[in-house]
Amino acid sequence: MTDRYESPLSSRYASKYMLQLFSSDTRYQTWRRLWTALAREEMKQGLPITEEQVADLEAHISDIDYDCVREREKEVRHDVMAHVYAYGKAAPSAAGIIHLGATSCYVTDNADLIIYRDALQYIRGQLLGVLSNLAHFAEEYKDTPTLGYTHYQPAQLVTVGKRATLWMQDYLSDLEEIDFALRNIKFLGCRGTTGTEASFVELFEGNTEKIDAMNRDLAETFGFSECFSVCGQTYPRKVDSRILNALSSVAQSAYRMANDIRLMQHDRQVEEPFEKTQIGSSAMAYKRNPMRSERICSLARYLIADAMNAPMTASVQWMERTLDDSANRRISMPEGFLCADAILRLARNVTDGLHVNEKIIEKTVREYLPFMATENLLMEGVKNGGDRQQLHEIIRRCSMEATTRMKEGGECDLLERLAGEEAFCLEEKDLQEILAPEKYTGRCAQQVDTFLETVRPLLSGAGQSSEEIEI
Repeated sequence: MTDRYESPLSSRYASKYMLQLFSSDTRYQTWRRLWTALAREEMKQGLPITEEQVADLEAHISDIDYDCVREREKEVRHDVMAHVYAYGKAAPSAAGIIHLGATSCYVTDNADLIIYRDALQYIRGQLLGVLSNLAHFAEEYKDTPTLGYTHYQPAQLVTVGKRATLWMQDYLSDLEEIDFALRNIKFLGCRGTTGTEASFVELFEGNTEKIDAMNRDLAETFGFSECFSVCGQTYPRKVDSRILNALSSVAQSAYRMANDIRLMQHDRQVEEPFEKTQIGSSAMAYKRNPMRSERICSLARYLIADAMNAPMTASVQWMERTLDDSANRRISMPEGFLCADAILRLARNVTDGLHVNEKIIEKTVREYLPFMATENLLMEGVKNGGDRQQLHEIIRRCSMEATTRMKEGGECDLLERLAGEEAFCLEEKDLQEILAPEKYTGRCAQQVDTFLETVRPLLSGAGQSSEEIEI
């Protein structure tokens, strides 16, 4: 406990990896890595910078004096220049060449792009973990008949495994969006105050080939294949919009899956993991609430709303630069990633331990299947010499009577009623054979097999991350 506000995303929900990735140390060490790389490239292109100066910068990437930064920022009211000052104190031989030709966005924006790319790659791995869990679940239960629902009203039978593939299909769509975002993240490079590279035209005495080589090598150093073709002072804020949209898409899919699980747990058909000593309610000791799935839904709503920040910011950028993006992005982008991470950690935990109550499912199927099979029963009755119109009326009447009985708390006795009708020419055992549940699931099992064949190549190697998932 502390005496200051702490975001629940950092104190309760997100992974150690993501918290480290968005930490001050990672951000400001990345700034120093960028300054070191810039000095090295400028030296390579002939500017008066020595190997010793670059080595001095290299040696002091991690030893950041935050007290020095804090005091300097109070004086100059500029975070980047405060860090330039502190870096110069740590590497005095290079103090005069740090940030040469650059503007603040060289370190702030490029660092963000590096961190967002790494975060997306981690989110991608978490998403593959969820898909892998669901693939195993779908395979195991591909033949298990269960009641299907439309409008949350009883509909035709499906299988437990087939329903899981619906969730998987949503997540695969999210994977495509993440991959698209990753493929299209480019490096900003060192482009100057308005993106014209004018400072480097001066430094390199008009040799634009050196500018291009410097930016190309900088991009490669940090794992990017290219820089944006044109830019203002910042990278295009449409990138943030694309990223948060992909994270929002993950939240939408997770919400859909978790909400389905909540509904099924209400009916006791499927349950999320529940530890031996877990407490469901402080007052009602018998409770077994789907708290993980509820938390997924709660966090998903936050992320879906958070994703609206990026398009609003992208739409109001003025000319080559305005600063009304900064405060918003400091909050909305890291929290979007931390929230997506939290959602997927929960989703991996839930999908790794989903429990199917097959006896409950069988009971529910037996209760509703006679109504769904009435057309089949009608056809069988006609085959046995019955009159179609007369049999239709018998089925209608018996169905209404059975429904009334169920509404009064009794069990469904439709089969017994139909067997007692002479015009039906069928005994109850004949009716039971007609009502074998597996006859009413259509191509569910085959659809699962076909779907999983297309998914398995993506899932090779997907599994638990190095960090243990504890919820």
